[in-house]
Amino acid sequence: MGTVVSKTVEIFIKSWDVMAIMAPYLLLGFFVAGVLSAFVPVSFIQTHLGKRGLWQIAKASLLGVPIPLCSCSVIPVATSLRRHGATKGATISFLASTPQTGVDSIAATWGLLGPVFAIFRTLIAFVTGCICGAAVEMFTPPSEESGNSCNDEHCPSCNCKIGTDKWKQVFAYGFVSLPRDIGRALLIGILVSGLLGALVPGDFFVRYLSSEWLSMLAVMALGIPLYVCSVGSIPIALAMIGMGLSPGAALVFLITGPATNAATIATVLQTMGRRVIVTYLITLAGCSLLAGWLLNRMLTAVAVVEHVEKHSAGAGYIEQLCALVLVGLLIAAILPRKTKTCCHCH
Repeated sequence: MGTVVSKTVEIFIKSWDVMAIMAPYLLLGFFVAGVLSAFVPVSFIQTHLGKRGLWQIAKASLLGVPIPLCSCSVIPVATSLRRHGATKGATISFLASTPQTGVDSIAATWGLLGPVFAIFRTLIAFVTGCICGAAVEMFTPPSEESGNSCNDEHCPSCNCKIGTDKWKQVFAYGFVSLPRDIGRALLIGILVSGLLGALVPGDFFVRYLSSEWLSMLAVMALGIPLYVCSVGSIPIALAMIGMGLSPGAALVFLITGPATNAATIATVLQTMGRRVIVTYLITLAGCSLLAGWLLNRMLTAVAVVEHVEKHSAGAGYIEQLCALVLVGLLIAAILPRKTKTCCHCH
Protein backbone atom coordinates (compact mmCIF):
# COMPACT_ATOMS: atom_id res chain seq x y z
CA MET A 1 0.00 0.00 0.00
CA GLY A 2 2.83 2.36 0.89
CA THR A 3 4.48 1.68 -2.49
CA VAL A 4 1.28 2.57 -4.35
CA VAL A 5 0.95 5.83 -2.43
CA SER A 6 4.59 6.76 -2.98
CA LYS A 7 4.33 6.04 -6.72
CA THR A 8 1.13 8.07 -6.95
CA VAL A 9 2.85 11.00 -5.24
CA GLU A 10 5.84 10.62 -7.58
CA ILE A 11 3.53 10.66 -10.63
CA PHE A 12 1.86 13.83 -9.37
CA ILE A 13 5.18 15.54 -8.64
CA LYS A 14 6.63 14.71 -12.07
CA SER A 15 3.43 15.79 -13.81
CA TRP A 16 3.36 19.05 -11.86
CA ASP A 17 7.01 19.76 -12.68
CA VAL A 18 6.21 19.42 -16.38
CA MET A 19 3.16 21.65 -15.96
CA ALA A 20 5.21 24.35 -14.15
CA ILE A 21 7.89 24.36 -16.85
CA MET A 22 5.35 24.58 -19.68
CA ALA A 23 2.87 27.01 -18.12
CA PRO A 24 4.54 30.43 -18.66
CA TYR A 25 5.46 29.60 -22.24
CA LEU A 26 2.08 28.09 -23.00
CA LEU A 27 0.13 31.04 -21.58
CA LEU A 28 2.23 33.37 -23.73
CA GLY A 29 1.52 31.11 -26.70
CA PHE A 30 -2.22 31.26 -25.98
CA PHE A 31 -2.11 35.06 -26.06
CA VAL A 32 -0.20 35.22 -29.36
CA ALA A 33 -2.57 32.60 -30.79
CA GLY A 34 -5.50 34.82 -29.84
CA VAL A 35 -3.88 37.76 -31.64
CA LEU A 36 -3.42 35.65 -34.77
CA SER A 37 -6.99 34.42 -34.59
CA ALA A 38 -8.44 37.93 -34.29
CA PHE A 39 -6.28 39.67 -36.85
CA VAL A 40 -5.52 36.94 -39.45
CA PRO A 41 -8.84 35.39 -40.61
CA VAL A 42 -9.05 32.18 -42.63
CA SER A 43 -10.36 34.21 -45.60
CA PHE A 44 -6.91 35.81 -45.87
CA ILE A 45 -5.33 32.38 -46.19
CA GLN A 46 -7.92 31.17 -48.69
CA THR A 47 -7.14 33.96 -51.17
CA HIS A 48 -3.46 32.97 -51.49
CA LEU A 49 -3.61 29.23 -52.15
CA GLY A 50 -5.59 28.80 -55.36
CA LYS A 51 -2.81 28.40 -57.95
CA ARG A 52 -0.39 25.57 -58.63
CA GLY A 53 3.29 26.10 -58.01
CA LEU A 54 5.96 25.90 -55.33
CA TRP A 55 5.30 29.47 -54.16
CA GLN A 56 1.68 28.66 -53.32
CA ILE A 57 2.77 25.50 -51.51
CA ALA A 58 5.43 27.40 -49.56
CA LYS A 59 2.89 30.07 -48.58
CA ALA A 60 0.46 27.39 -47.39
CA SER A 61 3.14 25.80 -45.21
CA LEU A 62 4.41 29.15 -43.91
CA LEU A 63 0.91 30.32 -43.03
CA GLY A 64 0.16 27.00 -41.34
CA VAL A 65 3.19 26.93 -39.03
CA PRO A 66 2.10 29.61 -36.50
CA ILE A 67 -1.64 28.85 -36.57
CA PRO A 68 -2.61 26.92 -33.41
CA LEU A 69 -4.90 24.23 -34.83
CA CYS A 70 -4.65 20.72 -33.43
CA SER A 71 -4.84 17.47 -35.40
CA CYS A 72 -8.62 17.47 -35.13
CA SER A 73 -9.54 21.10 -35.78
CA VAL A 74 -7.18 21.43 -38.77
CA ILE A 75 -9.29 18.94 -40.74
CA PRO A 76 -12.39 21.15 -41.32
CA VAL A 77 -10.17 24.17 -42.02
CA ALA A 78 -8.14 22.26 -44.62
CA THR A 79 -11.35 20.92 -46.13
CA SER A 80 -12.69 24.47 -46.32
CA LEU A 81 -9.50 25.64 -48.04
CA ARG A 82 -9.89 22.90 -50.63
CA ARG A 83 -13.55 23.79 -51.22
CA HIS A 84 -12.60 27.43 -51.68
CA GLY A 85 -10.17 26.70 -54.48
CA ALA A 86 -6.87 25.75 -52.84
CA THR A 87 -4.92 23.21 -54.86
CA LYS A 88 -4.32 19.71 -53.57
CA GLY A 89 -0.64 20.50 -53.09
CA ALA A 90 -1.35 23.67 -51.09
CA THR A 91 -4.02 21.91 -49.02
CA ILE A 92 -1.68 19.04 -48.12
CA SER A 93 1.11 21.53 -47.36
CA PHE A 94 -1.19 23.33 -44.91
CA LEU A 95 -2.44 20.02 -43.49
CA ALA A 96 1.12 18.80 -42.89
CA SER A 97 2.66 21.90 -41.31
CA THR A 98 -0.25 23.27 -39.25
CA PRO A 99 -0.83 20.50 -36.67
CA GLN A 100 2.92 19.99 -36.11
CA THR A 101 3.34 23.45 -34.62
CA GLY A 102 1.60 26.63 -33.58
CA VAL A 103 2.69 29.57 -31.51
CA ASP A 104 1.49 27.71 -28.42
CA SER A 105 3.43 24.51 -29.13
CA ILE A 106 6.53 26.42 -30.27
CA ALA A 107 6.58 28.24 -26.93
CA ALA A 108 5.95 25.02 -24.99
CA THR A 109 8.68 23.17 -26.91
CA TRP A 110 11.12 25.98 -26.10
CA GLY A 111 10.24 25.69 -22.42
CA LEU A 112 10.39 21.89 -22.14
CA LEU A 113 12.91 20.76 -24.75
CA GLY A 114 15.07 23.84 -25.26
CA PRO A 115 15.60 26.48 -27.95
CA VAL A 116 17.55 24.27 -30.38
CA PHE A 117 14.79 21.65 -30.41
CA ALA A 118 12.06 24.34 -30.72
CA ILE A 119 13.69 26.18 -33.63
CA PHE A 120 14.53 22.95 -35.44
CA ARG A 121 11.00 21.61 -34.96
CA THR A 122 9.51 24.81 -36.39
CA LEU A 123 11.79 24.77 -39.44
CA ILE A 124 11.07 21.10 -40.07
CA ALA A 125 7.31 21.72 -39.91
CA PHE A 126 7.69 24.29 -42.69
CA VAL A 127 10.02 22.11 -44.78
CA THR A 128 7.89 18.96 -44.47
CA GLY A 129 4.81 20.95 -45.45
CA CYS A 130 6.58 22.18 -48.59
CA ILE A 131 7.93 18.74 -49.52
CA CYS A 132 4.62 16.93 -48.93
CA GLY A 133 2.71 19.57 -50.90
CA ALA A 134 5.21 19.49 -53.78
CA ALA A 135 5.10 15.68 -53.92
CA VAL A 136 1.30 15.66 -54.07
CA GLU A 137 1.25 18.35 -56.77
CA MET A 138 3.84 16.41 -58.79
CA PHE A 139 1.50 13.41 -58.95
CA THR A 140 -1.70 15.44 -59.45
CA PRO A 141 -2.66 16.31 -63.05
CA PRO A 142 -3.79 19.95 -63.54
CA SER A 143 -7.19 18.67 -64.72
CA GLU A 144 -7.94 17.40 -61.19
CA GLU A 145 -7.57 20.87 -59.66
CA SER A 146 -10.70 22.39 -61.21
CA GLY A 147 -14.16 22.64 -59.77
CA ASN A 148 -13.21 23.22 -56.16
CA SER A 149 -14.33 26.81 -55.58
CA CYS A 150 -17.12 27.30 -53.08
CA ASN A 151 -19.75 29.93 -53.84
CA ASP A 152 -22.34 28.84 -51.30
CA GLU A 153 -23.77 31.92 -49.62
CA HIS A 154 -24.68 29.77 -46.62
CA CYS A 155 -21.15 28.42 -46.15
CA PRO A 156 -20.09 29.39 -42.63
CA SER A 157 -16.48 29.94 -43.59
CA CYS A 158 -17.56 32.35 -46.33
CA ASN A 159 -19.82 34.39 -44.09
CA CYS A 160 -18.37 34.06 -40.60
CA LYS A 161 -18.10 37.69 -39.58
CA ILE A 162 -15.25 39.12 -37.60
CA GLY A 163 -16.52 41.18 -34.69
CA THR A 164 -15.51 44.74 -34.00
CA ASP A 165 -13.95 44.11 -30.60
CA LYS A 166 -10.67 42.51 -31.68
CA TRP A 167 -9.12 42.31 -28.22
CA LYS A 168 -12.16 40.58 -26.81
CA GLN A 169 -11.69 37.99 -29.54
CA VAL A 170 -8.01 37.66 -28.62
CA PHE A 171 -8.85 36.54 -25.09
CA ALA A 172 -11.98 34.59 -26.09
CA TYR A 173 -10.02 32.46 -28.54
CA GLY A 174 -6.62 32.36 -26.82
CA PHE A 175 -7.88 31.56 -23.31
CA VAL A 176 -11.24 29.89 -23.97
CA SER A 177 -11.55 28.31 -27.42
CA LEU A 178 -7.94 27.16 -27.80
CA PRO A 179 -7.76 25.49 -24.37
CA ARG A 180 -11.01 23.71 -25.29
CA ASP A 181 -9.33 22.39 -28.44
CA ILE A 182 -6.22 21.06 -26.74
CA GLY A 183 -7.12 20.89 -23.04
CA ARG A 184 -8.01 17.21 -22.77
CA ALA A 185 -5.09 16.08 -24.94
CA LEU A 186 -2.66 18.31 -23.02
CA LEU A 187 -3.77 17.02 -19.62
CA ILE A 188 -3.51 13.43 -20.87
CA GLY A 189 -0.06 14.14 -22.29
CA ILE A 190 1.18 15.61 -19.01
CA LEU A 191 -0.28 12.69 -17.04
CA VAL A 192 1.29 10.16 -19.42
CA SER A 193 4.60 11.97 -18.99
CA GLY A 194 4.31 11.65 -15.21
CA LEU A 195 3.35 7.97 -15.47
CA LEU A 196 6.23 7.13 -17.78
CA GLY A 197 8.70 9.07 -15.67
CA ALA A 198 7.60 7.38 -12.45
CA LEU A 199 6.89 3.81 -13.58
CA VAL A 200 9.14 3.04 -16.56
CA PRO A 201 12.89 2.42 -16.05
CA GLY A 202 15.15 5.23 -17.17
CA ASP A 203 17.08 2.94 -19.53
CA PHE A 204 13.98 1.40 -21.17
CA PHE A 205 14.65 2.56 -24.74
CA VAL A 206 18.41 2.02 -24.44
CA ARG A 207 17.75 -1.57 -23.38
CA TYR A 208 15.15 -2.51 -26.00
CA LEU A 209 15.62 -0.03 -28.87
CA SER A 210 19.32 0.74 -28.90
CA SER A 211 19.48 1.20 -32.69
CA GLU A 212 18.97 4.80 -33.82
CA TRP A 213 16.96 3.86 -36.92
CA LEU A 214 15.01 1.08 -35.20
CA SER A 215 13.87 3.46 -32.47
CA MET A 216 12.78 6.08 -35.02
CA LEU A 217 10.87 3.49 -37.07
CA ALA A 218 9.15 2.14 -33.94
CA VAL A 219 8.09 5.61 -32.80
CA MET A 220 6.91 6.49 -36.32
CA ALA A 221 4.75 3.35 -36.42
CA LEU A 222 3.24 4.49 -33.10
CA GLY A 223 2.78 8.11 -34.15
CA ILE A 224 1.10 7.75 -37.57
CA PRO A 225 -2.25 6.25 -36.43
CA LEU A 226 -2.24 7.87 -32.97
CA TYR A 227 -4.16 11.06 -32.17
CA VAL A 228 -1.98 13.54 -30.28
CA CYS A 229 -1.95 17.32 -30.52
CA SER A 230 1.25 19.32 -31.06
CA VAL A 231 1.23 20.56 -27.45
CA GLY A 232 0.06 17.37 -25.74
CA SER A 233 2.75 15.35 -27.49
CA ILE A 234 5.59 17.45 -26.03
CA PRO A 235 5.53 16.08 -22.44
CA ILE A 236 5.25 12.53 -23.85
CA ALA A 237 8.31 13.14 -26.04
CA LEU A 238 10.14 14.55 -23.01
CA ALA A 239 9.35 11.41 -21.00
CA MET A 240 10.59 9.25 -23.88
CA ILE A 241 13.90 11.14 -23.93
CA GLY A 242 14.16 10.67 -20.17
CA MET A 243 13.89 6.90 -20.74
CA GLY A 244 16.77 6.88 -23.21
CA LEU A 245 15.09 7.73 -26.51
CA SER A 246 17.17 9.97 -28.76
CA PRO A 247 16.01 13.55 -29.50
CA GLY A 248 15.69 12.56 -33.17
CA ALA A 249 13.30 9.72 -32.38
CA ALA A 250 11.29 12.05 -30.14
CA LEU A 251 11.09 14.51 -33.06
CA VAL A 252 9.77 11.73 -35.31
CA PHE A 253 6.97 11.26 -32.78
CA LEU A 254 6.32 15.03 -32.67
CA ILE A 255 6.04 15.11 -36.48
CA THR A 256 4.01 12.00 -37.26
CA GLY A 257 1.78 12.07 -34.16
CA PRO A 258 0.14 15.48 -34.74
CA ALA A 259 0.37 15.49 -38.58
CA THR A 260 -1.31 12.11 -39.11
CA ASN A 261 -4.05 10.13 -37.44
CA ALA A 262 -6.92 7.91 -38.50
CA ALA A 263 -9.33 10.86 -38.91
CA THR A 264 -6.90 12.82 -41.10
CA ILE A 265 -6.19 9.79 -43.27
CA ALA A 266 -9.90 9.08 -43.75
CA THR A 267 -10.70 12.71 -44.59
CA VAL A 268 -7.90 13.09 -47.15
CA LEU A 269 -8.83 9.75 -48.69
CA GLN A 270 -12.45 10.88 -49.09
CA THR A 271 -11.78 14.43 -50.35
CA MET A 272 -8.62 14.03 -52.43
CA GLY A 273 -8.25 10.35 -53.22
CA ARG A 274 -6.02 7.35 -52.53
CA ARG A 275 -3.06 8.61 -54.56
CA VAL A 276 -2.85 11.80 -52.50
CA ILE A 277 -3.00 10.09 -49.10
CA VAL A 278 -0.39 7.47 -50.09
CA THR A 279 1.93 10.18 -51.41
CA TYR A 280 1.39 12.26 -48.27
CA LEU A 281 2.09 9.42 -45.83
CA ILE A 282 5.19 8.13 -47.64
CA THR A 283 6.64 11.63 -48.02
CA LEU A 284 5.91 12.62 -44.40
CA ALA A 285 7.42 9.37 -43.11
CA GLY A 286 10.60 9.92 -45.11
CA CYS A 287 10.86 13.56 -44.00
CA SER A 288 10.38 12.65 -40.33
CA LEU A 289 13.12 10.01 -40.39
CA LEU A 290 15.56 12.36 -42.14
CA ALA A 291 14.70 15.17 -39.70
CA GLY A 292 15.25 12.85 -36.73
CA TRP A 293 18.63 11.77 -38.09
CA LEU A 294 19.67 15.42 -38.58
CA LEU A 295 18.57 16.44 -35.07
CA ASN A 296 20.63 13.62 -33.54
CA ARG A 297 23.70 15.14 -35.20
CA MET A 298 22.91 18.49 -33.51
CA LEU A 299 21.50 17.64 -30.08
CA THR A 300 21.98 14.95 -27.45
CA ALA A 301 19.50 13.55 -24.96
CA VAL A 302 21.81 14.71 -22.16
CA ALA A 303 21.45 18.33 -23.30
CA VAL A 304 17.65 18.07 -23.26
CA VAL A 305 17.60 16.47 -19.79
CA GLU A 306 19.98 19.12 -18.44
CA HIS A 307 17.72 21.86 -19.82
CA VAL A 308 14.70 20.32 -18.08
CA GLU A 309 16.52 19.84 -14.78
CA LYS A 310 17.76 23.42 -14.83
CA HIS A 311 14.30 24.85 -15.47
CA SER A 312 12.65 22.47 -13.00
CA ALA A 313 15.07 23.48 -10.25
CA GLY A 314 14.55 27.15 -11.08
CA ALA A 315 10.75 27.02 -11.04
CA GLY A 316 9.69 29.70 -8.57
CA TYR A 317 6.51 31.40 -7.46
CA ILE A 318 5.77 32.88 -10.89
CA GLU A 319 6.04 29.49 -12.61
CA GLN A 320 3.90 27.84 -9.93
CA LEU A 321 1.29 30.60 -10.25
CA CYS A 322 1.26 30.21 -14.04
CA ALA A 323 0.80 26.46 -13.58
CA LEU A 324 -2.22 27.08 -11.34
CA VAL A 325 -3.71 29.45 -13.92
CA LEU A 326 -3.10 26.91 -16.69
CA VAL A 327 -4.69 24.11 -14.67
CA GLY A 328 -7.73 26.32 -14.08
CA LEU A 329 -8.04 27.09 -17.80
CA LEU A 330 -7.73 23.44 -18.78
CA ILE A 331 -10.21 22.21 -16.19
CA ALA A 332 -12.70 24.87 -17.30
CA ALA A 333 -12.04 23.88 -20.90
CA ILE A 334 -12.91 20.20 -20.48
CA LEU A 335 -16.09 20.80 -18.49
CA PRO A 336 -19.34 20.29 -20.45
CA ARG A 337 -20.53 23.41 -22.28
CA LYS A 338 -23.73 24.41 -24.03
CA THR A 339 -22.37 26.55 -26.87
CA LYS A 340 -19.84 25.89 -29.60
CA THR A 341 -17.32 28.27 -31.06
CA CYS A 342 -17.03 28.67 -34.80
CA CYS A 343 -13.97 26.72 -35.86
CA HIS A 344 -13.86 28.58 -39.18
CA CYS A 345 -12.90 31.78 -37.36
CA HIS A 346 -9.63 30.30 -36.08
